Amino acid sequence: MATTACFIIVSRNNIPIYEAEVGSAVKREDSAQLHQFILHASLDIVQDLAWTTSAMFLKAVDRFNDLVVSVYVTAGHIL
Repeated sequence: MATTACFIIVSRNNIPIYEAEVGSAVKREDSAQLHQFILHASLDIVQDLAWTTSAMFLKAVDRFNDLVVSVYVTAGHIL
């Protein structure tokens, strides 16, 4: 089974700093836009959770079809 993951670092102001797609799946033409859409849809949930817990790993915070959003939050609130 071919899998892929998208790794994105987001600044405190919700600006993507770094993005990398890793895996063995064939890249779709719209994957970059899809990942950005899912990222911005999940940021509201992440910001609410970041202030309610002291954990740095927030696990699976959101899902879109077969894609899962897992989040690490630094002390400086870099996501």
